[in-house]
Amino acid sequence: MSYRPIENYGIIGNMRTVALVGMNGSIDWYCHPQFDSPSIFGAILDDKKGGRFQISAGGNVVRHKQFYWPSTNVLVTRFLLGDGIAELEDFMPVGLTSDSPGAHRICRRIRCVRGAVPISVSCRPAFDYGRQIHDTQIETHGATFKGSSLSLALSASVPLSKDGQGGVSAEFVLAEGKSQVFILRDDCADGVPCPPSEKEAEEILQGTVKFWHDWLSSCTYHGRWRDQVQRSALALKLLTFQPTGAIIAAPTTSLPEVIGGARNWDYRYTWIRDAAFTVYAFLRIGFRDEAAAFMSWIRDYASKHVNPKTAGAVVLTIEGGTQLPEQTLDHWEGYRGSRPVRIGNAAVSQFQGDIYGEFMDAFYLSNKYVSPTSYDVWVKIRKRLDWICENWQLPDAGIWEMRNRQEHFVYSKVMNWVALDRGLRLADKRALPADRAKWMRERDRIYEEVMTQGWNEKRQAFTQFYGSEDLDASLLIMPLVFFMAPTDPRMISTINAILKNPRDGGLVSDSLVYRYPPQPRIDGLPGEEGTFNMCSFWLVEALTRAGQADPEKLDHARLLFERVLGYANHLGLYAEQTGPQGEALGNFPQAFTHLALISAAFNLDRMLGSQV
Repeated sequence: MSYRPIENYGIIGNMRTVALVGMNGSIDWYCHPQFDSPSIFGAILDDKKGGRFQISAGGNVVRHKQFYWPSTNVLVTRFLLGDGIAELEDFMPVGLTSDSPGAHRICRRIRCVRGAVPISVSCRPAFDYGRQIHDTQIETHGATFKGSSLSLALSASVPLSKDGQGGVSAEFVLAEGKSQVFILRDDCADGVPCPPSEKEAEEILQGTVKFWHDWLSSCTYHGRWRDQVQRSALALKLLTFQPTGAIIAAPTTSLPEVIGGARNWDYRYTWIRDAAFTVYAFLRIGFRDEAAAFMSWIRDYASKHVNPKTAGAVVLTIEGGTQLPEQTLDHWEGYRGSRPVRIGNAAVSQFQGDIYGEFMDAFYLSNKYVSPTSYDVWVKIRKRLDWICENWQLPDAGIWEMRNRQEHFVYSKVMNWVALDRGLRLADKRALPADRAKWMRERDRIYEEVMTQGWNEKRQAFTQFYGSEDLDASLLIMPLVFFMAPTDPRMISTINAILKNPRDGGLVSDSLVYRYPPQPRIDGLPGEEGTFNMCSFWLVEALTRAGQADPEKLDHARLLFERVLGYANHLGLYAEQTGPQGEALGNFPQAFTHLALISAAFNLDRMLGSQV
C-alpha cells in the first residue's frame, strides 16, 4: 500500500461522522462515533500504523471508477478486471437517533456484476489514533475488536482469519450476480450479530437512498450547475452534526497544505466565521431547516461560552465547547511524511475580530428568512455590538489565523462594519431598542478608516492590512457583504490587481486564487501552499456582481467558474486548496469551499438569467 492522492477519496456518513473511501476500496479515515472522536482507521495519516478497512477485487490489472448513486451519499466503487467487474457499495444508515440500533454502522456490499471475481477483505482497526491496543477475536458471524474504551464488531458471512497485526482478512471468489455484505458496528455487547440477508441488505440500502432523495427534493436550485450545487449540498449535509446542528469545517485533520511541511491543522470543529456563509448558502437553495438548525446551535450551544465583556471564541466543538488543546501525534508519520499530525486547534485562543461580522450577518439573514429574533437573544447581541464599538480598533490574527503576528487586517475591519450595519438593520426592521447613534457613528468611522488606511494608492487596491502592500483575496468579500458597490472604481481596481498572475503581483494562476502572495511568507510558516478554492469562488462572485455594469466581467466570471469546477475531484468534491499540478491539498472535503460554490453558482446563474 502507499498513500493515495487526497482527491482519490469519496465520503460516506450519517451526520455524526464520516468515512473516507479510496478508489481502491479502502476506508483510510474514520472517527467513531463523532467527527472529533479518535480515529479507528487512519491510514491516510500513517499508511503502516493508521489502520484501514479495505475491500477490493483481485487481479494484476484492475481499473477503478467511483461515483455516487444519483442524488445520494451512497458511494459506489467499481473494479474493472480483464474478465470480470465488481462493484462495492458503501454507506451509513441515516435518519436514526443516536441511541437507535444501527445508528453507528458502516455498510459495505460487494457485488459481482460480470464474470467471476476474486475478492480480498482486510479490516485492521487502530483505536485512539493507533495509541490503544485491542483484542481481536473470530466469532461465528464475524469478528470483534475490543479496546479499553470501545468495542467494534465486523459482521460477515464469509470465514475470517486473524492477520497477526490485530486485524482480520478473507479471500473468496464471487460469481456473477452474487454478493457479500460486511457491517462494521458498535452494537455488539452480546457478540457479533448475524449479517443481514441479501433481502435485508437491499432494504437497508433502499431506505438510505430514499432518505437522501427525500432530503434533496427540498432543493430549490434548478439552474445551470444543478449537479454541482446538489453535490455540494449533499456534502454539506454530511458535515452537519445532526444532534446539535453544528457544521464542521472538514472531517479530517492534518492533511497537509504543503506536502512534507508543517501546515497541518485539525478542522473537525465549527468556526463561528462560517455562520453567515452557511446560513446564506442553505437558504439560497431552499434548505431552511438546516439554516435554522445551525442558528439553534449558535443560540443553544455556542452562546453558552460567550462573555459580552471579552472576545468570543473563534472555533468551538460540535457540542459548543471551547476545550480544544492542540497536541501532536508524534508516533504517526503524517500524510506522505507531512509532520506533525495535530489534533485540537490552538486557534481557539486567538482574537479574530472579523467573526462578529459573519455572526451578525447570520442573525440578520435568520431573522429575515427563518424566524424573528427574540428579545433575550437581542439583549445578548446588543451587548456584543456595544463591545465592538469599544474594541474594533484592536489588531487581531485575521481570517487566516496568523500565528506569528497581529495586524489591523482590512478584512477584520470590514466585518466589524458588517456587524454594526446588520445590527442597525435588524434594530430598524424589528423596531428593537438600541443605541443607534453610537452604532452608526462607529460604523461610519470604520468605513472611513478602511477607505483611507486600507487603500494603497501605490497598488491602486485594498491591501491585506494597514500599511501593507500585499493583496489579500479575502477582500473580494467587500461587495458580497455590501460594504461597497461591486462597480465602485476602487473595487474594480482591486479585482483587476488580484486577477494578475502572482509573478506580476497578483493572486490568480489559471483561474485559481492564492489567499495572499505565495512568497514571501508573512505567516512565519515554511513552504508555498496551494491556491484557496474558497477564494476562487469569491472571485467568481465578485466578478459576477461587477458584471452588472460590464458584460465582459460577467463573461469572465462564467469562464472562471467553469475552470474552477474543473478542479473538483471525480465526485465533485474539493479539499481546502488546489496544488500547482491540480492536486488536492489540505483537509478534505472542506465545507467553506462548497458553501462558496453554492453562493457563486446561485448569483452567477441569476445574473446570466437576466441577460436578454
